[in-house]
Amino acid sequence: MLKKIIFLFLVFISSSLVKAQQTIPFRITQHNNIIVKALINQKDSLDLMFQIAMKDCAISPDRKRKADHIIFNKEKVSDHNTLNIGKMSWKDIRFIDNQLTGHEADGKVGTAIFEGKTFMIDYDNNRFVIYDEKQKPDLKGFLPVKTILDHEALYIAADNVVESHQKESYFALQSGYSGGVLYSNDFADQQELDKKLKITGEKTLKNSEGKSVITKQAILPFFKLGNFVFKDASIGFFAGDLKTQNVSYLGADMLRRFIWIFDADREMAYIKPSKYYSEPYYKIH
Repeated sequence: MLKKIIFLFLVFISSSLVKAQQTIPFRITQHNNIIVKALINQKDSLDLMFQIAMKDCAISPDRKRKADHIIFNKEKVSDHNTLNIGKMSWKDIRFIDNQLTGHEADGKVGTAIFEGKTFMIDYDNNRFVIYDEKQKPDLKGFLPVKTILDHEALYIAADNVVESHQKESYFALQSGYSGGVLYSNDFADQQELDKKLKITGEKTLKNSEGKSVITKQAILPFFKLGNFVFKDASIGFFAGDLKTQNVSYLGADMLRRFIWIFDADREMAYIKPSKYYSEPYYKIH
């Protein structure tokens, strides 16, 4: 009788823990982007790329699937949509029209689905985990990292070593950028990356006025995120006439190297190496 009571108690505890957290499956493309399958307004089935640097959702002009049941106003905004991903559903979701997104995606889904919740990006098991207030994630083995939320983007600090000189800089987490690290124009100019780093590739584009923007790929001797050090990291920056990159990015290739847990207030992240930690760096073509 005692064994039966203990068994029922354990079943009850296990059931309570399952209810205290929800999971959303995702897949990772060859370009490091996270894709979830979504149903909008019970009608439109879309593949949406997770964009950690935005709150709302969006659909792309290059989408392969129809989105006829998302009705936009003159400002290309659509409110009060329903969204279903996996076994979870949300109401009053906002969509923005005509925004470009990553490969294999019809649009983007932002962090509104995690509003007020602690959540994990679990690259080892291809899933998001959303935690209830009653259950705290197991942080054993995780390194705490301070985060700053500003205009829907999350920023963290990291150290960059150029010619034996270490310089701290802030990076916006940017899961839509397939590469690892992309520097702002200010950082690239101040640190003279074009002169001090080994350039591995570049591409020149011109706008309608004939002004050029040059994207360059280079090798950074060391990139440090907390206690984690990446040697000969592949990085990118812009040169040329146009100076449009105002923020440095920590892109999807670097994000996937860790399992991330973000607290409900977005003031702290917790990271530990994922199965991708030592993978070769993604090459921008």
